[in-house]
Amino acid sequence: MLSMAGQAIAGDTSKVIEAAVHHEARLERDKVRDGNRHPEAILNFFEVAPGLRVLDLFSGGGYYSELLARVVGEQGSVLVHNNQAYLPFAKEDLAERHYRERLPNAELIICEADELQLPDESLDRIFFILGFHDTYYHEPGWPAIDRKRLLEQMFTSLKPGGIVAIIDHDAAEGSDTGTAHELHRLAKQHAIDAMETAGFKLKGSLDVLENPEDKLTLSAFDEAVRGKTSRYVLKFVKP
Repeated sequence: MLSMAGQAIAGDTSKVIEAAVHHEARLERDKVRDGNRHPEAILNFFEVAPGLRVLDLFSGGGYYSELLARVVGEQGSVLVHNNQAYLPFAKEDLAERHYRERLPNAELIICEADELQLPDESLDRIFFILGFHDTYYHEPGWPAIDRKRLLEQMFTSLKPGGIVAIIDHDAAEGSDTGTAHELHRLAKQHAIDAMETAGFKLKGSLDVLENPEDKLTLSAFDEAVRGKTSRYVLKFVKP
């Protein structure tokens, strides 16, 4: 149970998150996406707060990077990561983002995910949104990721008690990791197993992005389910 002071801090943080989500300077394309992404619930669940240093791993077009930057504020910062292969897919969003002018506490990083080389215990949060399955995916033009090395770097760069947010397209229970390549999906248990093997502890999950109408058998990019996939939301902590 939270103390009165703890309740007050949590309440203040919720107001900061609410203000970030409803900020007038957010891009219209982001606001349209809010309906099926539930950003207030997500940011509260992962305990994002002013002053934190956050890595947005495979940030893509920056939907979460902008929200994170607005919540952590001037005393915090957000590392906005992409690799070269992903930039062409995010170029439309990134062309509108203008981080330096609009969000000066956002720091851009372009490198392969397993070559981050971040200082030890330098991060409070890591957001890994719709990209964990890519650690099982490779083809010409998309380099294979050394998942073990990536997770080791995530673990060492996170402060004790720090949180990793993983959201991804779910696949059928019991399916193998081949769904990552075939459907751009990964069954929740594979993510849990990989993270726990790397030393993280599963702290909780949230069902706000689950969709029982998604049969988990179509590609996440199939127009029948795009933007409406059933996604798991997992909170891991570094002991």
